[in-house]
Amino acid sequence: MNNINTLGELKKSGYETKSIKDELRHNLREKIKSGQPTFEGVHGFENTVIPELERAILSRHNINLLGLRGQAKTRLARKMIELLDEYIPFVTGSEINDDPLHPISRFAKDLIAEKGDATPISWLHRSERFFEKLATPDVTVADLIGDVDPIKAANLKLSYADDRVIHFGMIPRANRSIFVINELPDLQARIQVALFNILQEGDIQIRGFKLRMPLDMQFIFTANPEDYTNRGSIVTPLKDRIGSQILTHYPETIKIARTITEQEAKLDVAQSDLVYVPSLARDLLEQISFEARASEFIDNKSGVSARLSITALENLLSTAERRALKSGVDKTTLRLSDFMGIIPAITGKVELVYEGEQEGAAIVAQHLIGDAIRTFFPGYFPKIEKLEKQGEKTPYSDILEWFFTESGFELLDDCSDEEYKTILESIAPLEALVKKYQPQLEKEDSYFMKEFILWGLVEYKKLSKDRLSEGYQFKDLYGSYISKL
Repeated sequence: MNNINTLGELKKSGYETKSIKDELRHNLREKIKSGQPTFEGVHGFENTVIPELERAILSRHNINLLGLRGQAKTRLARKMIELLDEYIPFVTGSEINDDPLHPISRFAKDLIAEKGDATPISWLHRSERFFEKLATPDVTVADLIGDVDPIKAANLKLSYADDRVIHFGMIPRANRSIFVINELPDLQARIQVALFNILQEGDIQIRGFKLRMPLDMQFIFTANPEDYTNRGSIVTPLKDRIGSQILTHYPETIKIARTITEQEAKLDVAQSDLVYVPSLARDLLEQISFEARASEFIDNKSGVSARLSITALENLLSTAERRALKSGVDKTTLRLSDFMGIIPAITGKVELVYEGEQEGAAIVAQHLIGDAIRTFFPGYFPKIEKLEKQGEKTPYSDILEWFFTESGFELLDDCSDEEYKTILESIAPLEALVKKYQPQLEKEDSYFMKEFILWGLVEYKKLSKDRLSEGYQFKDLYGSYISKL
């Protein structure tokens, strides 16, 4: 097809024009029939969002993706490019990608009337058929649809009554393409009204010109739920013209969340080679986002983006990498204390309620890390009961006895791997507990697991943990209390 350069050659080839909605529908049907994935790289939506999106495309609907921030709404819209034909023909020089067989602009009609079958055509790749606009309060009708261009009128010596003085906006220029408007409620109501005719009748109106231009568009809108976006809402008649509204959601399991984070995190190869990350550490990282979405300190209407876990993983590895570079080692293992390095990634991603503001963003972030540890702990070791009978021996009695006898220890942020391992190995009951309840654990994961036990005992109020200027001090809970007295 790319060797066809004139309208006459296109006609002889037997090429048939399809609307963009029919094009998406046809290619989706072929993918479904052949068992190919339709939205590859989007995880967690296989049984919820994607089937609804496929039904909307098969129905030839314009679509509104409604969901909280960081729920892959824009990613889904961009993935729809893969359902377009690889190339489509258009009249060479057309501002609005005129179909050579069905031109709609004055320019294309005049050119075809003048040159006939010799009219030159070009081919547009599907990657150039995606347009995206972030809705902001300063967007105008002229930006989206068009306006009269006085400079063009002067240069061409045309009156303002001639439709050739029109300068087309983003939407007409996206004819035969996917057009995405992100954060639709942020668009002023009067601008949303200007979209009515385009969505329903397919025509445009500019400065009183009576234009009948049946634009061929696939609209995708994205929006946060209206009870959160106080800046505005989607006007009811516009909602009525959008064929399908599809609700997105956050990952429902740790496994899916991990897959997304590992796919999206921008990690340097040297960084990944330098830092070994235990599987438990990756799970804990994802659990922090789950805890944040349920936290009383965080506004759950605003959501907690999947970007929290992605940037937190990047920060986590950078924390361990920095320590390794300072120590001059070629390989290190992630520590639980490295999680303090992800606090900047958390504080910028959450919107606090009043109680959270009173606590402070950094303190809330520390609470989330602690909550994640507390949630995971019973899955690896026996549950710690709040009340125990006096003198009753528990799986943790030996560890607590060690701390009572030895008065605890300090774990510095930048201590070498040898010092780190020596400190944890010196607590003999830790080794016995790990061997008893996690016998299949790899040796390289064992040190993280030992530290996990200590942090878990702190969360369950069996040990105390104090922040020093350069690290942490773990002590017996009651010994610590007595020393303060």
